[in-house]
Amino acid sequence: MKILFDNLSATCSKTTTQLYSTSFSLGIYFLKAEFHKPIYGIYGFVRLADEIVDSFHDYNKEFMMAKIRQDTVEAIRDKISINPILNSFQHVVHTYNIEWKLVDTFLKSMEMDLMKTEHTPDSYNEYILGSAEVVGLMCLRVFTEGNNKLFEDLKPFAMKLGAAFQKVNFLRDLKADYQDLGRTYFPGVNFNHFSSRDKEIIQQEIEDDFEQALVGIRRLPSGSRRGVYLAYYYYKKLFLRIKETAPENVMNARIRIPDYDKVGLMFRSLVRHQFDLL
Repeated sequence: MKILFDNLSATCSKTTTQLYSTSFSLGIYFLKAEFHKPIYGIYGFVRLADEIVDSFHDYNKEFMMAKIRQDTVEAIRDKISINPILNSFQHVVHTYNIEWKLVDTFLKSMEMDLMKTEHTPDSYNEYILGSAEVVGLMCLRVFTEGNNKLFEDLKPFAMKLGAAFQKVNFLRDLKADYQDLGRTYFPGVNFNHFSSRDKEIIQQEIEDDFEQALVGIRRLPSGSRRGVYLAYYYYKKLFLRIKETAPENVMNARIRIPDYDKVGLMFRSLVRHQFDLL
């Protein structure tokens, strides 16, 4: 029966999320139970495409990205896919009326990673939109459960949260992106001479994104607010750790929060949420 395959598909998306991101997995755990499957479904899809451009260096990435685009189109059109991750994702798309424009914009950003190694301000903004902001909007479609007015009201804040997360990832992964993949996302920065001033400008941009995102988090429905705040709180702490790190050290090591510290952060974020200290 198809329900068995649908359950398998949802399990694949959940396992993918748990293997690749302990922080997002914790955040999802504290969402309303009905949101677990759809958010796993979105993350699994995003991870699948991102893995192609970031990891499959010995394979034909262009072919694989073209194939995942076509397979995604067909999965959404036919409401089924033999790829469990795509089958899980198409179910989320149809259940929560996620627009094709959001999916297409995300895939276009992944395709940019195949050919673009440096960004202008315009291409940087385009990449952030597709790789992060529209992912936030896909999740917001789930959280607002068909309430279009609430979706439109919270839309700019969800985009800012996605942008903040992505820019923190860029700083965290500078070494791998620049030295291993030859990519520079932040425009106008010479990473052979990454200065404190360069870093401060980027950090201020991220601070502004976080500040605006928190306004929206406070206005989320109760079923999603706690889990989203947990993800926000984790990323804000990671960002503060990066802020305290010298530019040369950011370039030479991946800044991270150990798993044992994540548990402490989780409890602190839950306490802050419980006592309305957001």
